[in-house]
Amino acid sequence: MLGVHSNSAGGLAKTALAYVDQVGAGSVQVYIGNARSWRQSAGDPVQDGAFLAGCAERAIPSFIHAPLLVNLGSPTPATVTQSEAAISHALIRGQAIGARGVVFHAGSSVDPSHTDQAWKQVREALLPLLDKSSAAGWPRLLVEPSAGGGRSLAARVEHLAEYFAAVDHHPALGVCFDTCHAWAAGHDLATPGGMTATLDALVTAVGPGRLELVHANDSKDPVGSTRDRHEAIGQGMIGLEPFRELLAHPAAAGLPVIVETPAESHADDLAALRSVSPHLA
Repeated sequence: MLGVHSNSAGGLAKTALAYVDQVGAGSVQVYIGNARSWRQSAGDPVQDGAFLAGCAERAIPSFIHAPLLVNLGSPTPATVTQSEAAISHALIRGQAIGARGVVFHAGSSVDPSHTDQAWKQVREALLPLLDKSSAAGWPRLLVEPSAGGGRSLAARVEHLAEYFAAVDHHPALGVCFDTCHAWAAGHDLATPGGMTATLDALVTAVGPGRLELVHANDSKDPVGSTRDRHEAIGQGMIGLEPFRELLAHPAAAGLPVIVETPAESHADDLAALRSVSPHLA
């Protein structure tokens, strides 16, 4: 299920499904609006239905990425309120298009004096959403650790233990693991065994069955940089071999793997991942 993040401008089904076919993707992730805006699109029921049907015909899972502005730990009350609304909207739209999950960034307390309150906000915002999601059959919420810096609530994978504890290990919460973020946060994935050790630590932190999606991205910057700048697979500081470890790890077995690299490299990135996949050898 090696896939891509696709543009959806011009129509979710019209644009994203055409791109899936163009690059030969086996899974797809989309934004359902402007990634850097709080404005929420109601969507087009015709396009939503066509996208749902098209993914079913192709037997590919789909995912929504919530707006990049989302930060449930923010010291600004308006940001927290808008973040809750954006996640809720993405879950509702996700159900309409048959998405398997909704990815959101773990967030940051911004100010060190706000950290305790930030964790309370995460709990107060997420628990009702997770309960509602379970009852309504919405997609699973997937928290994505950040690249670090800025008082991140979860950057290194071990930090996810505190995130899950904040919501009583609610079964509706899963994880999206981003290789560039993990590298930027200090996980040395390029050392032999580094990717395996990182995924082992993730499973230890949150338990088995929580990892639902992988973002496969190489990095333009050195390990521990806290900089989230994606590079084509095998062309950056991480290199190709760690992705072989990733795809061979039991926690990643059968999971969708989405590349969020520059669009011009997507076809080559999928080919590179296929070349090191034990399931496609």
